[in-house]
Amino acid sequence: MTSCQHLLLLLLLSVGVSAVEVQRPRGVPLSKRQFYEEGKPFTCLDGSRTIPFDRVNDDYCDCQDGSDEPGTSACPNGSFHCTNAGYRPGFIPSSRINDGICDCCDTTDEYNSGAACQNTCREMGRKERESLQKMAEIAKEGFLLKQQLIQEAKRGLEDKKVKHADIEINKKDLESKVEALRIVKEAAEQPEKEAKERHLKAWEDQKAVIQKEKDKARMAEVFLELDDDADGFVSVAELLSHSELDSDSEDSFTEAEAQGLMGGVDNVDPVAFESVWNNIKEKYISEATPDTPAPVETPPEEVREPDSDNDSEQYPEEDIPDEEEDDDEEDEDDDTEDRDYKSPPTTQTQEKKDEDDEGAMPPYDQETQNLIDAAQKARDAFDEAEKALREVDDQIKSLEKEISFDFGPSAEFAYLYSQCYELTTSEYVYRLCPFNRVSQKPKFGGSETNLGSWGHWAGPEDNIYAVMKYEHGTGCWQGPNRSTTIKLTCGKETVLTSTSEPSRCEYLMEFISPAVCHEPPSLGSELHEHQEL
Repeated sequence: MTSCQHLLLLLLLSVGVSAVEVQRPRGVPLSKRQFYEEGKPFTCLDGSRTIPFDRVNDDYCDCQDGSDEPGTSACPNGSFHCTNAGYRPGFIPSSRINDGICDCCDTTDEYNSGAACQNTCREMGRKERESLQKMAEIAKEGFLLKQQLIQEAKRGLEDKKVKHADIEINKKDLESKVEALRIVKEAAEQPEKEAKERHLKAWEDQKAVIQKEKDKARMAEVFLELDDDADGFVSVAELLSHSELDSDSEDSFTEAEAQGLMGGVDNVDPVAFESVWNNIKEKYISEATPDTPAPVETPPEEVREPDSDNDSEQYPEEDIPDEEEDDDEEDEDDDTEDRDYKSPPTTQTQEKKDEDDEGAMPPYDQETQNLIDAAQKARDAFDEAEKALREVDDQIKSLEKEISFDFGPSAEFAYLYSQCYELTTSEYVYRLCPFNRVSQKPKFGGSETNLGSWGHWAGPEDNIYAVMKYEHGTGCWQGPNRSTTIKLTCGKETVLTSTSEPSRCEYLMEFISPAVCHEPPSLGSELHEHQEL
């Protein structure tokens, strides 16, 4: 029985209490009256011994369980039953009997203490009945709302199943469409690829012709540069003037090395120079190419620091570390070497120069462009259909998840799916998205903290859907991952009412929902069963 049903029973009991008092020893509940028959020996309720009835409530403890003194304080482990007519009956420890403090609202516990007690049972009963009546009305309305939620969930489930079946049919159509568009795309891409390759090959051939012409022109220029005496021949002696052609770059450029580049002859004419050109063109540096001017050597006493705004100006010249002077000497040595050796241009620079000379690849001819446009159109159509198919797959997965999800015995909690509820405190805004996650965010700005993702129903076996568990939230500093327990109670509204952190990184929240409400009890056998409380 749920707490709500129990409260309703108490309401019914408080209304139906009879004003007729059933005779029995003081402090004995009605449920145990049959064990206390006047004139017959009394057997201790634990069965330990039997005593004459006149020793019941004689202010002396005879039974170990204290059952022979229900109306006195003689037994330390005894209990006294408050009838509390008009309110709820109850028990108090026997030590409180006649202690001068009114514990029972009907004053029966202070029968011999002289305490000025007033019977407040009827007033207390009236207030409780009003409170219970309100709770009963809420429970009744909540249960009616729950029935509506169940009907809506049933209709929603049927709609989802129908939608799932329709989407499955649509998916098959889309799969066929995607496959057909794939064939069209591949058929359009093949001639596109071939046309692009032909265009590229024609451009490569054109570039080769242009490069060949440039190479010939360059060879002619170099021949004229090397032919110092203008006799129409390039000799070994003339070639020796270009030390950058030294093959090993270690020693000086020798006559033997120069003659080797000349093919073993002493001189060559323009025709024979072609073979020589193939040997030297990668290293050759034109005499017409302006070199970087060598720095002018200034006598040490004339060296002055240039005007500058940088930080080095704050140091006196004599305070500059010796390492800088060493670096200057090394730089001078490097400059000398640079004057002796002219490095060839880098490949990257040469390639860029060639590209600039040759220009960019010309645009595609109209026939090729038409093939490209047709292929792109086929690709776009295929991509669009493939995207639609992925979206359909996502819809199917989402529907299957909702259809199979445990939303309660009658799917009464289904209406919470995809909804979120907030509770604002003095410091934080708490957000509960049922079956998804719980989060916490500072009220006045800051990042959101995950207090747990949906885990499982965690109520007791007889009411498992009374508690939700959210797990694996953001980890605490040097502690566990955050988690949240949601306790659900019956109500007409759906609202997050409270939050606390009873243990570090473990949160507890109260959540009201009509989906938790149970059918109110009826006045009948249940009342008879519980009227002896």
